[in-house]
Amino acid sequence: MHVLIVGGRGQLGRALQQAFEIRPDIRLTLWNRPEHDIISPQITGEVAQLAPDVVINAAAWTNVDGAETDPDGAYAANMLGPKYLAEGCAACHTALVQVSTNEVFSGEPGRCYREYDQPSARSVYARSKLAGERAARHLLDRLYIVRVAWLFGPGGDNFPAKIVRAADRHGALRVVNDEFGNPTYAPDVAAALVALVDSGRYGIYHLVNEGYTSRYDLACHVLACAGRGHVPVTPIPAREWPRPATPPLHAVLVNQAAAALGITLRPWQEAVEDYCRREFAREEMSGER
Repeated sequence: MHVLIVGGRGQLGRALQQAFEIRPDIRLTLWNRPEHDIISPQITGEVAQLAPDVVINAAAWTNVDGAETDPDGAYAANMLGPKYLAEGCAACHTALVQVSTNEVFSGEPGRCYREYDQPSARSVYARSKLAGERAARHLLDRLYIVRVAWLFGPGGDNFPAKIVRAADRHGALRVVNDEFGNPTYAPDVAAALVALVDSGRYGIYHLVNEGYTSRYDLACHVLACAGRGHVPVTPIPAREWPRPATPPLHAVLVNQAAAALGITLRPWQEAVEDYCRREFAREEMSGER
């Protein structure tokens, strides 16, 4: 099977590469900017010419706050990009995996969202990602829409990495305690995606680590696992941490469709512990900080 990963340098792209490379039956191709840019219409012809068996779109505009001031950029990457890739896939009868986000839901307090709940995106970023889902669905039947949440992985500029840097810099933190989501580990998503592609069962999936938590509790667990449990963390409401984009406060995803196929991800706490072992083992051994 020939798999094309678009956006191979990102934290999910790197994890996907590692997950597929161990498979002797997989031929893997990686595309990155500037050589292959999904916002360019020519990407359609490039996909059609390559004619892989599966395209995984791990490329996206992920600057949630930046999307508010540059909606054209966000929509180019998150809507037009998936549209062009889907057109290329349609031309060569190829399946597409479109990676999306929990933020397509409004995040009503106390609610958890399953795969076929009705999206209600609010921020520019969220609306652009939902538009990408819909563009791909309009063009393709052989489509996996995979929603993730609070993605983090080795080497990425993600929430856990930012929390550790901020703790080292400031010695104390204030973290929002009324925003909830599913911390999702890129290597675990990648392994689940391999199994999903093997299944050949197209549709919408929520691939998130088991359980959910608040930003505050996630930060505390990260610090404890990273050897910084002594750093004081003060819980605050989201209104005390203003942002250009207002994130959904309870966009918690439920993995129902993939679980029915036997595809589940481990608890988020175990994933954070694995991440911290990988990211901070060297400094613990050397005494560096």
